[in-house]
Amino acid sequence: MKALIPLIPFLPLLGFVLNGLFGRRMSKAAVAAIGCGALLGSLLLSAACFNQVAATGPMHTVAYNFLTVDSLRIDFSFLVDQLSVWMMLIVTGVGFLIHVYSIGYMHGDEGFWKFFAYLNLFIFSMLLLVMGDNLVMLFFGWEGVGLCSYLLIGFWYANKDFSKAARKAFIMNRIGDLGLLLGIFLVFKTFGSLTYSEIFARIDSVQPAPEILTAICLLLFVGAIGKSAQIPLYTWLPDAMAGPTPVSALIHAATMVTAGIYLVARCHPLYSLSPDALQIVAFTGLATSIFAVLIGLRQNDIKKVLAYSTVSQLGLMFVALGMGAYATAMFHVTTHAFFKALLFLGAGSVIHALGGEQDIRQMGGLRKALPVTFWVFLIGAFAISGFPLMAGFFSKDEIFANTYAAGGRWWWGLAGLGGLLTAIYMCRLLFVTFFGTFRGTEEQKHHLHESPAVMTLPLIVLAVLSALGGFLNTPHFLHLGTPQWMAHFLEPVLRNTNLRHGGAPHHLAESTEWTLMAFTTSLALLVIAAAYWVYAVRRSVPLADAAQVRLTRLLANKFYVDELYDLLFVKPLEKLSQILFYFADTWAIDGLVNGVGRGVEAVGARFRKLQNGNIEYYLLAMVAGAVLLFLTLHL
Repeated sequence: MKALIPLIPFLPLLGFVLNGLFGRRMSKAAVAAIGCGALLGSLLLSAACFNQVAATGPMHTVAYNFLTVDSLRIDFSFLVDQLSVWMMLIVTGVGFLIHVYSIGYMHGDEGFWKFFAYLNLFIFSMLLLVMGDNLVMLFFGWEGVGLCSYLLIGFWYANKDFSKAARKAFIMNRIGDLGLLLGIFLVFKTFGSLTYSEIFARIDSVQPAPEILTAICLLLFVGAIGKSAQIPLYTWLPDAMAGPTPVSALIHAATMVTAGIYLVARCHPLYSLSPDALQIVAFTGLATSIFAVLIGLRQNDIKKVLAYSTVSQLGLMFVALGMGAYATAMFHVTTHAFFKALLFLGAGSVIHALGGEQDIRQMGGLRKALPVTFWVFLIGAFAISGFPLMAGFFSKDEIFANTYAAGGRWWWGLAGLGGLLTAIYMCRLLFVTFFGTFRGTEEQKHHLHESPAVMTLPLIVLAVLSALGGFLNTPHFLHLGTPQWMAHFLEPVLRNTNLRHGGAPHHLAESTEWTLMAFTTSLALLVIAAAYWVYAVRRSVPLADAAQVRLTRLLANKFYVDELYDLLFVKPLEKLSQILFYFADTWAIDGLVNGVGRGVEAVGARFRKLQNGNIEYYLLAMVAGAVLLFLTLHL
């Protein structure tokens, strides 16, 4: 099995090469077969690795030596342990369903072959990130997903706004990547290695100062902030909706944004020794979660609502990480991959049926025309809202329980507030879109139709996973399924420590867990019922942009953060670039180069007059030259 491990990332790379080089001349069926087939092969191999790891433990294989300089040795090698193989299953499994869905969604696009090539490259980069056994391979994959996000977000580059969104994502990720790179340098300076096993093994022998550990953790976390869209580097993610809907699902559910969570979880031995860093991780996640849900309450673009819900859910994952509940964070990564991919692809089915319309105020009453899409979207919305026994119910409840145990009532209350507001705007999205009367044009109403089977089948599979995925890690006190199965599987690599300020692990009494679950569930059900009454029974429609006032206007305009960034950073930098372009480039550099050219041209114009074609002039010059030569030789 070890010999086949390198094939898992390189099969999607092969798909990228074949479709990238020859896709233009192949049929769409052949392009789809190569793109989906490559990922299916990776999925099957990942499943085989999962069974092997569960039976015999982690596997390590070295492809070749990448770099050796003095004491630094970097191998192109793969570590397949409980954490990485779990991520491999998420990336390849959800990624494969998105590939299949894309066959129908992108069928009419002239860049069909290019789209599948980019998708395959995206999956290759993400697999490289999670499978590498050292920070250098992680960084290669990290930069690869950044490049692919730029290519896919700006896939329809003829639209200037889409190109700007791609550029924004690329630049903001580079800001975070600088922190990651500095963190990697500091890790090597401190531990003398970049391989995970060697770094963690040397912690006791090196015994770095607490300030150094905190600096390493915070620098790595800066990279996670950029990739996983946390305050202040979150604004690129909602704009990433410019890409085709399958791209949104891939970025939000299975690949890019989970990279930051994986990085912190993978480096948890370092974070567990730095309570200050964990506190900053938890505080950043909590602030991001609440900030994003408040904005999501007043968004009317179906994909923007889902985008801000992703930012919020990522914030909850970082809260769990900050509480030392690493396995809990990975549990929510898993369930979130299921229902967020389902919601985005369901939104894509709605957009496909409406000919590109994304404003929920122009929808309504779609549950009859799109029955499959309605039911799967309902499952996804209820799962993320914490409806009892669905995937999000279990994973979010576990986050809240760990937050209460490790952080106390205030942390639990604020985290729960984010979860409660999530239920409000997700149910608002569901009921405004699918209930009431249709508010679109007559032409849209005439062409309403359910998506083809190639799009609905992945939706149904994801709906089943969203409904049942929570049973992967049910709490002990419910006695459902195999309690804490996922946590036990990940325990050799991850262990929930619930550490705060260096204290001992906290455990909740069973009665307390029952009370917390009953309270949060009751609130979630109450919110769902209230949203149904307002938006389905009374058929209220969100206000038009011009009708927004005060707080609602503030939320609808996303707290004007983008405008603030434009004022503080974008416009000054653009002005500086214009000044440098005029003075440094045009006036100085171009002036110097052009000046030399004009000088040579002027000298040439003067000397050109010596060649005037007059024989007498040439004879006079010859005589003068002979006289000068004679005088030189005899004086």
